[in-house]
Amino acid sequence: MLKRTLVAGLLAFSFLPSAYANNFNYNYFEVRTAVSPETTGLELSTYLTDNSHLLARVDSGFNGYYDLAAGIGFNGPVTDFADVFGQFIFHGIRYSDEEDNKDDETKKEMNIGVRLWLTNQIEAEVLAGTNDDNSVFRAGARFHSTDQLTIAAQARNDGTLGPQIVMSVRFQF
Repeated sequence: MLKRTLVAGLLAFSFLPSAYANNFNYNYFEVRTAVSPETTGLELSTYLTDNSHLLARVDSGFNGYYDLAAGIGFNGPVTDFADVFGQFIFHGIRYSDEEDNKDDETKKEMNIGVRLWLTNQIEAEVLAGTNDDNSVFRAGARFHSTDQLTIAAQARNDGTLGPQIVMSVRFQF
């Protein structure tokens, strides 16, 4: 049921006219760290068209675990203060040597989210989706100190490691 809702939402917003300007920048490079379990990650996103973007990211636990992911996303305005976005992502996951019972795997992720301006420098973001049989969730706030630099705090569950608290710095270009 969740997959059908996600697909319907993705299709409904994928045909937004490009005459509307996005309220958020989808060209960025992000550095992040997470706890419980501890990971560090990098993410790069760049526009493909006005309402679509390419995404690549890597997260590592430095204990043999890593998650390489890449995909395509869509983005578009809903109001003057909110954007809807979604992504189709493929993951290549290698589990740590300590987790003998888990084999390396590939997963498909599909998600949809909303970014909303709370003030002229603070945005809120919520994302929900599915990563094969697991749910994916992200919620947090981002402070835009300048047009090029933002910092964020988020709670997330990436469908692989379980719940984490994440801090990130994003460089927009």
